[in-house]
Amino acid sequence: ATSLLQTLKMSVVAFDLGFQSCYIAVARAGGIETIANEYSDRCTPSFVSFGPRNRSIGAAAKSQVVTNYKNTVQGFKRFHGRAFSDPYIQTAKSNLVYELAQMPSGSTGIKVMYMEEEKVFSIEQVTGMLLTKLKETAESALKKPVVDCVISVPSYFTDAERRSVMDAAQIAGLNCLRLMNETTAVTLAYGIYKQDLPAPEEKPRIVVFVDLGHSGYQVSVCAFNKGKLKILATAFDSELGGKDFDDILVNHFCEQFGKKYKLDVKSKPRALVRLYQECEKLKKLMSANSSDLPLNIECFMNDIDVSSTLNRGHFEEMCAELLAKVEGPLRSVMEQAKLKKEDIYAVEIVGGASRMPAIKERISRFFGKELSTTLNADEAVARGCALQCAILSPAFKVREFSITDVVPYSISLKWNSAAEDGVSDCEVFPKNHAAPFSKVLTFYRKEPFTLEAYYNNPKELPYPSTTIGTFLIQNVVPQASGESAKVKVKVRVNIHGVFSVSSASLVEVIKTPEGEEPMETDQTVKEEEVCTLCNALCTTEDARQEKKNDQPPQAKKPKVKTKTVELPIENSLHWQLSSEVLNMFVENEGKMIMQDKLEKERNDAKNNVEEYVYDMRDKLHGVLEKFVNEDRDAFSLKLEDTENWLYEDGEDQQKQVYIDKLAELKKIGQPIYERYIESEERPKAFEDLGRQLQMYMKIIEAYKSKAEQYAHLDELEVTRVDKHVNDTMVWMNSKMNQQNSQNLTMEPVVKVEEIKAKTKELYSACNPVVTKPKPKVEPPKEEKTENGPVNGQEATENQPCNPDTTTSTGTEQETVEKKLPQMDID
Repeated sequence: ATSLLQTLKMSVVAFDLGFQSCYIAVARAGGIETIANEYSDRCTPSFVSFGPRNRSIGAAAKSQVVTNYKNTVQGFKRFHGRAFSDPYIQTAKSNLVYELAQMPSGSTGIKVMYMEEEKVFSIEQVTGMLLTKLKETAESALKKPVVDCVISVPSYFTDAERRSVMDAAQIAGLNCLRLMNETTAVTLAYGIYKQDLPAPEEKPRIVVFVDLGHSGYQVSVCAFNKGKLKILATAFDSELGGKDFDDILVNHFCEQFGKKYKLDVKSKPRALVRLYQECEKLKKLMSANSSDLPLNIECFMNDIDVSSTLNRGHFEEMCAELLAKVEGPLRSVMEQAKLKKEDIYAVEIVGGASRMPAIKERISRFFGKELSTTLNADEAVARGCALQCAILSPAFKVREFSITDVVPYSISLKWNSAAEDGVSDCEVFPKNHAAPFSKVLTFYRKEPFTLEAYYNNPKELPYPSTTIGTFLIQNVVPQASGESAKVKVKVRVNIHGVFSVSSASLVEVIKTPEGEEPMETDQTVKEEEVCTLCNALCTTEDARQEKKNDQPPQAKKPKVKTKTVELPIENSLHWQLSSEVLNMFVENEGKMIMQDKLEKERNDAKNNVEEYVYDMRDKLHGVLEKFVNEDRDAFSLKLEDTENWLYEDGEDQQKQVYIDKLAELKKIGQPIYERYIESEERPKAFEDLGRQLQMYMKIIEAYKSKAEQYAHLDELEVTRVDKHVNDTMVWMNSKMNQQNSQNLTMEPVVKVEEIKAKTKELYSACNPVVTKPKPKVEPPKEEKTENGPVNGQEATENQPCNPDTTTSTGTEQETVEKKLPQMDID
């Protein structure tokens, strides 16, 4: 109950980690909400900038991309889980304005100057920094701590890349409940709100989803039924995205400016960064406009202004090779899912680059139908992940909706065979196999053995290494008889899309003494499906009972008593951070967060001084002018000196120095400001007091005039009120006269607080007296005589006595009413 309560106090948040920008979404009572950052922008740039005292992340980092280009990193999403020697890294390195370096483990790191020292941060650390910023943004908006989250990843990420993102989440202090494929998140965002999906037993609705982002192109085919979605197939091109179109524009203008202005743009990183920014803007403009559009950059290089024009038609000709790659993944998913174009109900497009008319035209032409754009192209992934958050969180009641994803690449296991035929292998999860999913493999072994997991089709992999990892099954011993022991190994592709050997157990056969009834045991060995080309037996957990039911009746077999022993497994995963290194990264991130916080406080203290100088300097010759004594010039000079100090010796001081400097200025400036505030508020305070005095004086006058409404007041008390009113009037007139003759540059004779206190005192002393209620007068009691006189009137023959209307005293009437609910009335 306690843990559930803690969960309810926290929020499960979705993070869409994009190559260029990120989105945060959360499920709330009113639906899914995309969270805005401190700049009121729903999109946070995927940038991290390093400075001499702190880090800037998000929009603040992006603003430094030109001025601090060597230490401002972006586009690091695709570096996860890759060796420094990886061909992709070596190719990308030449196009970056910041520097990549090799980590001690051989993986890729980013070299920057931070805290005036050269540092190399791992990709996990840099993504962890970005996630820390997103976490802080979410916590600021939700006013709650954020720990549990769902993070999006491209569907084509391999195990090494996925584990790397998981490590980054841990560095940021996040517990990732699910790594969700971007295309699967989009399908959930599309399907969960549909009320008209076919019933579970009916033919599913087939929808194609096309996601063209800044760095990659992904396509998936999904089958929808009421309450469930199933991914049928996925395809991708990791080398086709918005940035590839930017590269073509940049190369075009580099060449053009080289000829026209004799400028070597690529030799100047700062100029190259500016050109990328302008080309991205131009690309977006061309998507909405087909006419010639200008590109102008002032003081581009060597104080030279450059300009050019381009139109959409010319741009599409330049991108012909890239555009030709659009159809490949579309054709691939249709072939994998064995579908015809007429089977497709709709084609939904998302992703920033999907807005390009040439892209839309090719996709539409391939399927022969209009494209659907019902989803928010930028936020669909984050919103889908937020829906998954709501499904996983106990705090929300969500319509039941099951999600079946797929394994993107075929996964096999290999091992040294117990027989003499060397190495055996077995495909355990073919491409597009349902996920998450578990299978059980049965081996017969006398000693510990190693399983090696790998991707068996290198051609379909956008990654140089096929290795997933090795798993050593320990403590395997032969049976008592000396025969090979039966070892059951459970392999799984989990909710994150990561392969693992999740458990292993040794099945020991125990002899049963004669006459003892043997216990029931697992007899599934012969019922399990034999894997091709291997001496292991494998089955899915779900399939066992079905296969049993398909078997014809057999003669009763002798029962054997067995005992299952769990076996330890030693994992050695490809590019997996060790727990020691991961803990060190977590500790370092905590230190950097603290340093950022201290620097922010220091900057805030400095800004407070600067703000006070500017504000007070303007007011000294404005609203405060009448309240400044003869030391005005000296104070103005002090403010000016402080301003100069801020840009010279005071540029880089400790927080306390700025606090002391502000206190020094306020010691002179605060009394001036307080005199001004007193002068502004004093008239109203006196007016409120005067209004109350007049009210009490009128009441006293009315009492003295014997007014009926005040006749009940006590004379002694009214006399005391009269005296209090007169005394207060004298005090007010005295203070007003003294203040009017007082110079505004001097301390006020009376403070607003004193006047308010006097008003309150007057109210407390007078109000209870003058508002005292009149005493209640008891009505005369009715009397009844023997002859029937009522209230002094006699009954006559003309006034018959009606027993039903006989007058009762209040007590009698109450008694009758109390008895009424107990009466039985037919």
